[in-house]
Amino acid sequence: MDRTEFGSTLRTWRERLRPSDVGVPAGLRRRTPGLRREEVAALAGVSVDYLTRLEQGRGPHPSDGVLSALARALRVTDAERDHLFHLAGSTPPLPGRIRSAVRPSVLRLMDRFTDLPALLLDAKSDVLAWNPMAVALLGDLSSIPPAQRNIARQAFTGTHRVEFHAEERERLDRALVSELRRCAARYPADPDLQRLVSDLRAASADFERLWTLRELDERHGDTKRIHHPELGVLELDCNALVVHGDDQVLLVYSAAPGTPAAEALQLLRVIGLQDVGHISTGYAQAPIQGQDITQGGR
Repeated sequence: MDRTEFGSTLRTWRERLRPSDVGVPAGLRRRTPGLRREEVAALAGVSVDYLTRLEQGRGPHPSDGVLSALARALRVTDAERDHLFHLAGSTPPLPGRIRSAVRPSVLRLMDRFTDLPALLLDAKSDVLAWNPMAVALLGDLSSIPPAQRNIARQAFTGTHRVEFHAEERERLDRALVSELRRCAARYPADPDLQRLVSDLRAASADFERLWTLRELDERHGDTKRIHHPELGVLELDCNALVVHGDDQVLLVYSAAPGTPAAEALQLLRVIGLQDVGHISTGYAQAPIQGQDITQGGR
């Protein structure tokens, strides 16, 4: 690992970003060019001290997950992401592996959803990014360690597993397992996917039972009943928008105009964003509060 060049590269790419690029208010007393360290650290889900040590060339060797998170936070191109991996002495994601890098254009699109919650998932249901409205509705996934930030893992073994009615739980679990089985056929050599399925089969009898059924379920959208601690139960449409070429899905929650759920979303935009208004698309800083987060709406 070339720690000196790696740190200089991180700092240069951080300083070239404008606050408006990631939805961060510039403020009146901003002295640092580009983004502040604490802003990039929040977006990448790492501590400010950790990022500081990396930029100063004295940090530990970052994992592939951290490298991918830093690349997403800094909104780099594929070539720049691969360069960052090489500087860290790591191998960039190979063809045939599940893509976890997020295109800057997709993040810009998510920034535009100022009144609708949105989450971005990769093919194996890792949560890659979210917008402030998703934080206001569901709480912040950065409270979950990055390695655990997976919809299926949380649904079957996670500390944030939500208890649904038995029939609803079964239906949603079947959809998740079906999606993972389809993913395993597309990416038979992806080590992270293999590890995820192996872990779930060993840890959850429910997952093992559903996995051996080999069912395939075509589910691209759904209606979700989400419990918000202040607004109560919100019944929202959840649409899955496919990011072609990346095998990623953007989940967008909405409600028909004039419905109680639409009014609740408008209220959520006011009261919910008061606590998270400084957070842009990416990794935020609040406890999980939404009922639906363990299912992802797929």
